[in-house]
Amino acid sequence: MLAIGLQCSVAFGQAAVPLSDLGEPLHSASAMLPAAPSAVISVPLTADASTGPVAETQTAVAPDALQVEALTLERALALAEKNSPMLQGASAMSARARAAIRTAGAYTNPEVEYFAGNQSARKVAIPGIPGLLQHYAASQTVEIPAERSARQRSARLASLSSNFGEAAIHLAVVAEVKHAFYDALARRAEVAYARDNLTLVEDLRRRVEVEVRVGEKGRLELTRAEAELARARFEVSSAQIRLANSIALLRVAIAAPADVQLDPQGELEPPIKLGPIDELRARVLNAHPAIAQSQTDIEQSKAQLAHERTLRIPQPNFYGEYEKQPDLTFWRIGVHLPLPLWNRRTGQIAEAKAIVNQSVAANDQRRLEIFSALERAYEQYQIADQQTNSLQSGSMHEAESAVDAAKAAYRFGERGIVEVLDAQRVLQSVRADLLNAQYARQYALIDLEVLGAVTPGGRP
Repeated sequence: MLAIGLQCSVAFGQAAVPLSDLGEPLHSASAMLPAAPSAVISVPLTADASTGPVAETQTAVAPDALQVEALTLERALALAEKNSPMLQGASAMSARARAAIRTAGAYTNPEVEYFAGNQSARKVAIPGIPGLLQHYAASQTVEIPAERSARQRSARLASLSSNFGEAAIHLAVVAEVKHAFYDALARRAEVAYARDNLTLVEDLRRRVEVEVRVGEKGRLELTRAEAELARARFEVSSAQIRLANSIALLRVAIAAPADVQLDPQGELEPPIKLGPIDELRARVLNAHPAIAQSQTDIEQSKAQLAHERTLRIPQPNFYGEYEKQPDLTFWRIGVHLPLPLWNRRTGQIAEAKAIVNQSVAANDQRRLEIFSALERAYEQYQIADQQTNSLQSGSMHEAESAVDAAKAAYRFGERGIVEVLDAQRVLQSVRADLLNAQYARQYALIDLEVLGAVTPGGRP
């Protein structure tokens, strides 16, 4: 059986729940449910229910075993910074926009002409002199200063917009990496608690089997314990599948090499106290690069409109030539000036105006989306924080007390195995709710950091 070594170090703050007071000494050193599992665990990729308990996990060490890397959040962000195709694409987009500035500042190249041929005389009264003909010419288009200035301004604003876009993509990548990292921690904590629950159910099943063998309990009690054991094994397998999926998503987020086995290690960030929503909204409005990008896009579209209008001004093309004939030479200069009679670029100007209106609408839509994301993350953080505090201070202690009472009643023969299993299931459910609430709070904090409402590290 192939296994993956993982380490869980997330503290949840609930008390240990012993089962040793059921009568016999327990067979496992993990009979006490730890308040915060922090041991290295091995997660089997496959489990066969027919092979019995999923207890003793064996790690198969292959000759070509993958290298295991202890992955911290800082290391994950560094890998994403180095390997992420999204960041590389955003950087290339910014480089392309900077190159466009040089393109906009380039002058029109001059043109030269050279012709050569032969002149022959015709049989007329006054024939020309036969010989070599040579023609030289050069021309230069002179740019309109207003058109050149508008073109360069549009290119500079487009480059600035690309820089803001690159910063926004960087924030999105950071958010994706953090979500994937903490999701892997959450799924690994689920595996640890599912395995702890499995150990407890196995010990309880062995206790019931002994009591049935000596005639203290009926066969039905053992049947119920075996059914609960099968359910606990299924929960472990489901948690392992979710962990494998989260590790795969984390690998994609950080673009990790395929020959490295990831072992994420970290802890939840401490809770913070958020300020008023209006204050956070003003901070996001001033700090988020997506809003700055949309505002720059409006200015760039206006600059492009001004450029289209200046293109209506004819650009003169100065021309000069020199021609050498066998019997004479001559030169001349001139200017070529297109007249905007039929095409006054009305279509291009109307298109540029529509792009300005489109940029304004996109800016309004982006502001709405960001403010909506801020309100959603703000409310999610507040609600998840309340749920965490409520579960830690109330429901968790009540569920643990219910388990203790059910075990005591079972020991004295006042209750059956069903009551003990029901109380244990309630405790597991409360633990799952606490786990979900804690990580929901963490996800909301990540969203607030990405939006710019709080600084990285969780300080408003």
